[in-house]
Amino acid sequence: MPDPEILRQAILERLSKVIDPETGVDVVRMRLIEDLFTDDQGHVSYTFRPSSPLCPIAVPLSNSIQMAVAEVPGVTTQDVKVIGFALSDELTALLKQALEDWDRKQKK
Repeated sequence: MPDPEILRQAILERLSKVIDPETGVDVVRMRLIEDLFTDDQGHVSYTFRPSSPLCPIAVPLSNSIQMAVAEVPGVTTQDVKVIGFALSDELTALLKQALEDWDRKQKK
């Protein structure tokens, strides 16, 4: 079982390498990730807030964030919620489906 604080730090370190292509700044420094929580079972939950309600790169950037979190050793599952985006509910559902598809591929 991973230590939640060590896992959280590893996730933040990995997310610091996800760069917003419009600004050239990482998503941690831009504070696009909020409410990052981990537990001792490797479950991760966080909120993604794009830089604007009509952010043109919200979909690919959120996908990059989600895949970066999934790559961190010790992460077993993740829940992401998108807020502050014109299509927040739709993007949250899309990310959930992408994670389910990714999990199925990993288990094969």
